[in-house]
Amino acid sequence: MWFWLSLIALLCWSGSDLFSKIGCRDEDDRLSHLKMVMAVGVVMGLHAAFEIFVGGTEISFAIILTYLPVSLLYIGSMTLGYLGLRYIELSVSSPICNSSGALVAVMTLVFLGGEDYSPLAIFAVILVCVGAIGLGVVDATEDPELRAARQAEGNRKYAKSFLALALPMAYCLLDAAGTFADNRVLETLTAQAFDSGMYATLKECSDHAAASANCAYELTFLFAAVVCFVYVVLIRRDRLIPKREAPKYLGAVCETAGQFAYIYAIADTEHLAMSAPIISSYCAASVLWSRLFLKEKLSWKHYAMIALVVVGIAIMGVFDL
Repeated sequence: MWFWLSLIALLCWSGSDLFSKIGCRDEDDRLSHLKMVMAVGVVMGLHAAFEIFVGGTEISFAIILTYLPVSLLYIGSMTLGYLGLRYIELSVSSPICNSSGALVAVMTLVFLGGEDYSPLAIFAVILVCVGAIGLGVVDATEDPELRAARQAEGNRKYAKSFLALALPMAYCLLDAAGTFADNRVLETLTAQAFDSGMYATLKECSDHAAASANCAYELTFLFAAVVCFVYVVLIRRDRLIPKREAPKYLGAVCETAGQFAYIYAIADTEHLAMSAPIISSYCAASVLWSRLFLKEKLSWKHYAMIALVVVGIAIMGVFDL
């Protein structure tokens, strides 16, 4: 099940990348990244309400506080990612941002050990990690003339700047820290549920912890959205134009659906070193969407890195490693 949940997260988050890019690329909208946080917070808040009042998910202030460090790392990384979309192509930012999954896999294997994984499993992880990181390297080291030619076919041009690369890199570091901490906190919540005798099996406790953690994250994001609304609308008195905001909310729906699948995928702690690289490779789909819908041209090197990612995912899924 972890494999299919990881793929759902991959597809939803690549769709979120596309719509978020469309919603945040207006150069004259200096607060677009905060408006994106507002959109995601609203959609996540609605989903949290459904899970709590209809699905019966248990949530408490203690759970929100326990999960708060993870929530802040994720929200902080996403805000920086949305800000970065104003300065750089999606085909550049997404691979850099999503090298975080490779960092998580490496941290998991180094600190938790990889003795339970076969050589084929390790090879699959390496393929996905190399592909995800390689996409970022290819874009970051691209020849200026080739970059100019690629942008000439697109609908927008970007100047090279330190901020353009620094923001995706900051996202990468914060997201990797969040993902690694996420697994540790989920283990804590699972152990608490098991020790309290709330459920009979460890699997039921794990599902309970994942659902509660997801709601805690979504409620924290809703609070962040309220803070952004106060600043953007009430303090800065900026307008919310429906035509500009619509892509943001489509991105928010994809983001929320992806988060729902993601939280359950990484709850399977035995496969964290496998699920994290799969999810991080959604940048491969994002690069493809950027070519199809944003007209951002790709080179053969891009496609070579995408091929590595796809092969690695196929090995993980077909052999259920």
